[in-house]
Amino acid sequence: MAKSNLIEMNNVGIVVESLDNAISFFTEIGLTLEGRSMVEGEWAGRVTGLGDQSVEVAMMVTPDGHSRLELSRFLTPATIADHRKAPVNALGYLRIMFRVDNLDELLSRLVNQGAELVGEVVNYENIYRLCYIRGTEGLLIGLAEQLSNQTTKDILEKS
Repeated sequence: MAKSNLIEMNNVGIVVESLDNAISFFTEIGLTLEGRSMVEGEWAGRVTGLGDQSVEVAMMVTPDGHSRLELSRFLTPATIADHRKAPVNALGYLRIMFRVDNLDELLSRLVNQGAELVGEVVNYENIYRLCYIRGTEGLLIGLAEQLSNQTTKDILEKS
């Protein structure tokens, strides 16, 4: 049997209480709503292990078309845990980081929508300006503005 090869990362999924608020927030960051629909029935539960389920899903896509964010609102079964306020060093979901341009302008717009700056905006070796925010529903989101042509790979290789 041939070894399978990774093709791409398809999406990252986040469960939210308000799909409308989450869509609005991620649209403000720059993602586009690709589609919205219900995922229901026993077949879906076989994938997730949750049994018969009813979930409203919205798929958001980045401007380059390569990355997607799947937002889900569970109708049944009800959500059973809430990790949204966990700090950045908690096990499990950590955060999503978006590379943006004009970080200050975007941050101002997101704060006007209720986002909160977690720490401060920092300059990392004149390569990136970065910050973490708590966005809609307290989700931890990273924003990074690239200042030079160095890549994340270059940074990690220096370590």
